Amino acid sequence: MKLSSLILGLSFFLFISCKEKEQQKMPPQQIKVVEVIKKDIPIYNYFVGEVFGEEDVSINARVEGYLTGILFTEGARVKKGDLLYTIDPEPFNAAIAGEKSKVTEAQTKYLNSENNLARVKPLAEMDAVSKSDLDFALADRDASLAARKAAEASLKMAQINLSYTQIKAPINGFIGKTQARVGDFVGRSPNPVIINTISKVDNVRVQFFINETNYLIFAKEFAEAHRDLDVEKRAQKAEIELLLTDGSTHPYKGKVDFINREIDASTGAILIQASFPNPELILRPGQYARIKVKSKVEKDALLVPQRVVTELQGEYSIFVVNAENKIESRRIVIGDSFDDYYIVKEGISEGDKIVFEGLQKVGNGLEVIPEITVFESQFKKQ
Repeated sequence: MKLSSLILGLSFFLFISCKEKEQQKMPPQQIKVVEVIKKDIPIYNYFVGEVFGEEDVSINARVEGYLTGILFTEGARVKKGDLLYTIDPEPFNAAIAGEKSKVTEAQTKYLNSENNLARVKPLAEMDAVSKSDLDFALADRDASLAARKAAEASLKMAQINLSYTQIKAPINGFIGKTQARVGDFVGRSPNPVIINTISKVDNVRVQFFINETNYLIFAKEFAEAHRDLDVEKRAQKAEIELLLTDGSTHPYKGKVDFINREIDASTGAILIQASFPNPELILRPGQYARIKVKSKVEKDALLVPQRVVTELQGEYSIFVVNAENKIESRRIVIGDSFDDYYIVKEGISEGDKIVFEGLQKVGNGLEVIPEITVFESQFKKQ
């Protein structure tokens, strides 16, 4: 029995020894690596913006009355001068008739006063009437003239009010959903006063807010990069892109129209407006989109793909193949991200070989045969 146990133990020992020798003789495994690259990288900030038309003009009922006609299709494109709405004109026609009669009455009084003055004036020169009679005739003529002008002005206002019963498009653009229907009384609160809006969207405005810190970084970096330009031209030089909610990028770059004069004390943010060409009319007022703003350029940045970086409790590390072709874990300090790369501040040098695949199969001291591969960014495929 003891002899059997001894033989079994010896056999197991010999088996283990053989396996260890086999492992020791196994050649180094081939593993894919990428090299650390150095290049100048633009750094972008992202903000949420709201789209507005190049012009967004409210359609107002400028006189009170009952709506009698809607002469457009909601959501359609309209031209400046197109008739959009009509308001019942009858009360305004009646007002014009009344004002015309007042003008006629005032004109008659004025002519009578003019004739009276023409009669009195030569008599006063002959001292046939008193000077006070002449003064009275002059005053009566002047008062009658003023009354006639006032009546004419009232008539003109009545005619203007009548014209307001025909509401026309003030600009070219897309008209929205009507806020009043035929038969509604419009033009006085709580009834509709603003009954529609027309937006011109051949170009659009996008407004967004940035916090004070980002504003200062942006302003300093941009001023340094374009020191030779005045403030307005600096703003127009800013590289601004619009990222849509479906993940696509608007094909036309924008320019800054203005930066607001003050930072909102309640939010600590400042308003910026940029404009974008919109020839395909894809962008519409009310849309939300992400603004991509180039804030600075990181000179000689060291880049590694984000997928090769391991994070544990806020510390970042990578596996590097050293000069002896052995794996070593190296702690790094990362900065900004660029597409699907990290900019590394400390821990690596240009040309270092970083383990790209099989991160779970490697460890410190493992000898490997590095196979250099090229990382293809997903952003370049889009």
